[in-house]
Amino acid sequence: MRALMVAVIVMGVLIVGGVATIVVTIVSRMAGPAASGSAATQALLDEPAGSHIAGISVAPDRVAVQLQGGGPDRVVVVDTRAGRVTARIGLAR
Repeated sequence: MRALMVAVIVMGVLIVGGVATIVVTIVSRMAGPAASGSAATQALLDEPAGSHIAGISVAPDRVAVQLQGGGPDRVVVVDTRAGRVTARIGLAR
């Protein structure tokens, strides 16, 4: 009987702890995004006139920008931490 009582108390504590964790997580996510601690960087793409952005793909440390016009279609990869172009990929027509 004593073991059953201990098991019920332990499970009750686990349930209360789990619910508290869920509540804290929900409240912290509703408060807004966490600050990354780094300053935002800007990158200037030196592309020919007539170029326009056809698509963007974002990763944690880089952005791939698909460009059309102003020459052959291409993809430019930008390092978001340094704010510089790391690769240019030409697309065959």
